[in-house]
Amino acid sequence: MTAFIALRQASRRDASELAILADIASHGFASWLWFADVANGVTDTPLELGRLKMSDEEATGGWRDAAIAEAYGEVAGVAIGHVLDEAIEGVEATIAATEPMLALQKTVVGSWFIGSLGVYRHLRGIGIGRRLLEDQIDRADRRPVCLITASDNEAALSLYGRNGFSEAARADAVPLFENSKRHAWVLMTRSAA
Repeated sequence: MTAFIALRQASRRDASELAILADIASHGFASWLWFADVANGVTDTPLELGRLKMSDEEATGGWRDAAIAEAYGEVAGVAIGHVLDEAIEGVEATIAATEPMLALQKTVVGSWFIGSLGVYRHLRGIGIGRRLLEDQIDRADRRPVCLITASDNEAALSLYGRNGFSEAARADAVPLFENSKRHAWVLMTRSAA
């Protein structure tokens, strides 16, 4: 069924698609974070800043760490992952909303961390997310694999559960707005392959 899905290493020219898909994967959280720099005059829009971050040659979580899925002649999805090394232990959250996720990441140093896994809505349900997830597990090279998702993201929780991930920890999410829906961040892990 997934033979029509092709995976490839991202290139710098994919930065715009990566920014869009990272924002989709985070349900808008990425663009919310990027907006702070827009307000400071760094760029005109959050997605422009996301594109700049994704095109950075040295950035962890940028184009060098991304795998692109293509289907039906178009970019369909992305997974961005890397080894979570000891440097994370020295990172301090500069925005309260990132504190819970950073604390969860610090508990899984040495693991392969999937920072983003997103598929365009019109291409969901045909195995693209599963293929991207399998690719990330392969890239982990026998390391444990981990990721963080929202407790109310039932589709993601189901996908990860079906693929050997289990909940390792939770942390309450910091609301972005007064009327934000309450949820927790869920750290999911999968043993080394």
